[in-house]
Amino acid sequence: NNLMAAQMTNAHRRFLQVLMSNGITERSEARKLHQHCCETDKVYYAHDKLDDFISIINSHLQPLFMQIRKGISEDDGRAHYAVVNLAETEVTKMASDYTEIELELFRKTMDLIILSENGFASSTDILNLADQLKTKKMKKKEAEQVLKVFVEDKWLSEKNGEYTLHTRCIIEMEQYILSNYQDVARKCNICHSLAIQSQVCESCGIGMHLRCVRKYFRGQAEPRCPKCNEFWSYDTP
Repeated sequence: NNLMAAQMTNAHRRFLQVLMSNGITERSEARKLHQHCCETDKVYYAHDKLDDFISIINSHLQPLFMQIRKGISEDDGRAHYAVVNLAETEVTKMASDYTEIELELFRKTMDLIILSENGFASSTDILNLADQLKTKKMKKKEAEQVLKVFVEDKWLSEKNGEYTLHTRCIIEMEQYILSNYQDVARKCNICHSLAIQSQVCESCGIGMHLRCVRKYFRGQAEPRCPKCNEFWSYDTP
């Protein structure tokens, strides 16, 4: 309650501004930023109180339907922070930055990624969509540039010509994805956050992040589903 009642200082405001301009910030960077903002503003700094510091900001953002939210990277398991607009949970929150045709390409890319078996879509499959867009057809060269921008703006990640959703996208659009892809989107059975890069049990249908699969089955001679105990038929990543 004291946290909720605490006043926003210049240190809090500076921290929020940097977080908003970054789009997404890794936890170790957020810790450094927390220290820098407190020392610059000459207010008390406690190295283990980052989450309390963020809670104070969130209590002031609440009436604005905004929140600093923590999410875990599907690639390396590291915590990240992003400022989320709770009033806009759809892809429309990107509308001010992109054209209608670019947004359509993003939606179709998102479809491919979420409906895929492992949470990745190849650049070939995405570029093949470019001339099937309803808004207007897009040349492949143009589509390649747009994909590059989505990666730079941290909505998509790319590895060896394979695209997946960036941690920023997952943090900001978790609710949108869960409600718009109800049949396929699922939370990880281990860490309970949205699982895009995942494996799904063939018997009971639970999903697990690839990194959670790796951790859960480590040292097990015969991997079995944590829910139904059936043999886990995938190769452990």
